[in-house]
Amino acid sequence: MGIRAGIVGITNIGKTTIFNALTSSEAESTSYSFSTIKPNIAAVDVPDPRVDEIFAHVTSAKKVYNHLEIMDIAGLVKGASKGEGLGNKFLSDIKLVDAILHVVRCFDDENVIHVDKTVSPSRDIENIETELIVKDLETVENRISKNEKLVKARNKEAMDIAPLYDKLFAKMSELEHPRDLGLTDQEKEMLKDMNLLTLKPVIFVCNISEDELLEGNDSDYTKAVREHAAKTGCGAVKICGKIEAEISVLNDEEKSEFLRDYGLKETGLNNLIRETYRLLGLSTFLTEGEIEVKAWNIKQGMTAPQAAGVIHTDFEKKFIKAEVISYKDFVECGFDRNTAKSKGKARLEGRDYVVQDGDVIIFRFGK
Repeated sequence: MGIRAGIVGITNIGKTTIFNALTSSEAESTSYSFSTIKPNIAAVDVPDPRVDEIFAHVTSAKKVYNHLEIMDIAGLVKGASKGEGLGNKFLSDIKLVDAILHVVRCFDDENVIHVDKTVSPSRDIENIETELIVKDLETVENRISKNEKLVKARNKEAMDIAPLYDKLFAKMSELEHPRDLGLTDQEKEMLKDMNLLTLKPVIFVCNISEDELLEGNDSDYTKAVREHAAKTGCGAVKICGKIEAEISVLNDEEKSEFLRDYGLKETGLNNLIRETYRLLGLSTFLTEGEIEVKAWNIKQGMTAPQAAGVIHTDFEKKFIKAEVISYKDFVECGFDRNTAKSKGKARLEGRDYVVQDGDVIIFRFGK
């Protein structure tokens, strides 16, 4: 299962610069509003040392990483939900993503003009969240109108969900975020087909200065974003667009040396990917064979048949057993499945087995 994340934010705050840095792309980046008119899309490999290690020790033709698809969506301005700027186009694009990467400007630079003349992360976040609420309110109103006709016809499903729609409408009519309702997982599932923008997982990406990166401490701007993320249950990462742009054009050896010089343990991309996985509740299982060594994304808590279905839907339907070795055991057994079997480290698991992150699996299925 691929992941698609959309980079959004107030216009002219460095979204496209960060997109280019994260994806090693060359999308147009300028210092004026709306340089991104239609979404730029690029896929990046999700670094996984386990794939590299297995590939180095087994006979396989190729290695395949998970990938993260990143979409750079047109900047948003106040009034977007009513069509200002590229409003409705922006709000349509964002419906396509699994997670929102909300870029927030957290630096001062007189050469980069802010659309509101001053830098204020809290204001920028509020402006975007308000526009998403207003757009979703329109969606909820339309759904209530359709649902009322079914309620009059005594449709049980429509009658059951009507109170949830009303609760949403009441909250959003006051321009308050639906996350404050504390919706249950069941309620969120009931609303899933509406694809509400405000219910998508959000990671705030603090676009920081080079000085802040070097000093290692959070600026007041970054602290404000982190506080908002903690309060709302969202993720938060720091990325210096300028530095990431320099890193993105280096080879692996040069990249490692650059990170050491800056006292960094990893790139902003790696940090962002890890936070995206955490927020979306994802984990990874691995397969290996003569054709390829491959990493697969799954939702945490998936059973063995469900994981098999990620490879091919028929595998879930015809699932019999899964031969499972933990990555740790696979390493200790010299990346040899026969050795793992002889040491009792290879287990045959059935339909109820919950796949763990790093499991190396061979699925057995019928005809």
